[in-house]
Amino acid sequence: MSPACLLTGDIAASPARKEAHILHDTRWPRPYPVAMANAPWTDDENDLVVADYFRMLSADLSGQSYSKAGHARQLMERLENRSQAAIEYKRRNLSAVLQGLGDTWLHGYLPAYNIQASLEDAVARWLAHNPDWLDSIPALEPADAAPLRIAPPPTLTNRPLPEGHDKMSGIAVRFDAAGRDERNRALGRLGERLALAHERTVLTRAGRADLVRDVRWVSQEDGDGAGYDIASFDPDGAIRLLEVKTTKGYARTPFRISENELAVSRERHAEWRLFRLWDVSRTPQAFELAPPLEAHVSLLPTQYLADFRQ
Repeated sequence: MSPACLLTGDIAASPARKEAHILHDTRWPRPYPVAMANAPWTDDENDLVVADYFRMLSADLSGQSYSKAGHARQLMERLENRSQAAIEYKRRNLSAVLQGLGDTWLHGYLPAYNIQASLEDAVARWLAHNPDWLDSIPALEPADAAPLRIAPPPTLTNRPLPEGHDKMSGIAVRFDAAGRDERNRALGRLGERLALAHERTVLTRAGRADLVRDVRWVSQEDGDGAGYDIASFDPDGAIRLLEVKTTKGYARTPFRISENELAVSRERHAEWRLFRLWDVSRTPQAFELAPPLEAHVSLLPTQYLADFRQ
């Protein structure tokens, strides 16, 4: 059997939401010791900041009001010798960790990529106590995002690799961002519904109601195995075969693709498109990749069939 593949970004690099109701473990946070102002952050301090960050993020995603400054003041009462500026910067580090693991982050805290491994460990501990967080999906209806904003793929923007790209790739591997998105069937179905609504809306606005009737959700109607999820059309009637990949993360979050999907992309390269949906927790948007995929991404084997020798 041919290996499944992980798509990790451009070839040059070689590499509304239900969680609002998640309750935080009562063991988090615990009492914390006093730290020197310039001393490395302890595990207990990191745990406190991480738990508080997720409380704010949960409120933000569910539309609840909260005060970033108020949260910072409460943290300063428990983190002696840590300034508000230090706490604010630590939050930016946390935004970078969440970007790397393929999730959304707090707006207003631009990711800062000089991340300590101990902070990644603190996020891993929090997620271990709150396992439903990453598997939850936003409470979106297709009409909320149709038509989607379709932008050029990251590899066609003529921009240099973003700051922290290598660090983000490492975090994505550690937290298996691509595998998690692949296993989250509810997230995948949401993305396919959004893509289906988008295709029908585009055709309707182009005056092609005759084609709208023939747009099909293939993976839902016929099951997986066709090598694409949506059978649609361009306004001129040309066939479009869309393999939809969905993430709550940013545009460069890696994803998995099967050997069958790759084969179909090569056999029907004029019709097949990789339809990448990202940032579905906030403002769903997408880009398309046309075959050959190797022109845009690095294909890394991730699984092999181990058969016994004769």
